[in-house]
Amino acid sequence: MSSNGGFDEIKKVGVIGAGAAGLVAAKELQREGFEVVVYEQNADVGGIWLYNPDIEDDPLGLEIVGPNQGTIYESLRTNLTREVMGYMDYPFLVKEGRDPRRFPGHEEISLYLKDFARHFNLVELIRFNTKVEYVGMVGKCQEWVMNGERDCDMDGDPMDERVQWVVRATSSGTVEEEVFDAVVVCNGHYRQPAIAEIPGAQKWPGKQIHSYSYRVSEPFFNQVVVIIGSSLSACDISLDLKMVAKEVHLSMRSKYTKPGQHIFMGIDVHKLGVHVHPMITLLDENGTMVFEDGSSIVADSIIHCTGYSYSFPFLDTKGIVKVEDNCVRPLYEHIFPPLLAPSLSFVGIPKK
Repeated sequence: MSSNGGFDEIKKVGVIGAGAAGLVAAKELQREGFEVVVYEQNADVGGIWLYNPDIEDDPLGLEIVGPNQGTIYESLRTNLTREVMGYMDYPFLVKEGRDPRRFPGHEEISLYLKDFARHFNLVELIRFNTKVEYVGMVGKCQEWVMNGERDCDMDGDPMDERVQWVVRATSSGTVEEEVFDAVVVCNGHYRQPAIAEIPGAQKWPGKQIHSYSYRVSEPFFNQVVVIIGSSLSACDISLDLKMVAKEVHLSMRSKYTKPGQHIFMGIDVHKLGVHVHPMITLLDENGTMVFEDGSSIVADSIIHCTGYSYSFPFLDTKGIVKVEDNCVRPLYEHIFPPLLAPSLSFVGIPKK
């Protein structure tokens, strides 16, 4: 028997998050007979697919403190077919009166997740509008775990102690604590924006936001907009802005901007009138930005489509689980930290 207890010792499990990962984790745990409590800081299920037109006060997302306002924009459609996105035991079928496309919009995915939660009676497990502030170990065995011991039963006797987890959460100003035999972390990885570090950014007079805060194109009407990035959101937003902006520029690493090469995510953006540049090397307080090739432009806004960093601000593992070089480690099969298995696990860590 491990220091953290085998699966047969786990009775009560806390799940952090009611997005796509948290819902399926709760469903499988309930099916196996565990007592399950799901914590969700929003008012409904769906995680990032729960679209919210509001934008946080910090458009770069550097100091996010409130409930997750969502990370998707109004025009977003999935880049995967509905057949691929559906759960194995609950196919993502076309429903009458709803979005029938194989690559549906975000609202259809949100509705699908709500259908899934209702179908498997998961809603009754979820504490909505409840933000998890702290998750940490309790019990005497945590001392052995912190010292790298895999087994707390030092004398060979049946264990009287094992690592459990206390979850502290707030809801409507009330703080509550509850102890669980295990915790499954499903808070996603689209919450903590990564920002491009550019000399002069603090004094540059234009507007800067992260794609986290992008919703619609209208605020950028007749502007010169520069998008930093070379992945999906950069492609989506550049094409979205092309309809309203005066000019749209893409700034990417040099390997994507070879002379005569303008294919971006399978689209010839040059034919669409989107200008391609290498990375920005300097932002001047007069509004000018300089690129690696020496060219420069004057722009009104910058949108950082530069991805996200893994972040678990509520989780205290005494240094056992760390985020290093934007990797969560050590995790077996991207799920279990060996010293804490099976009492702690992560679902939904891989990005690709």
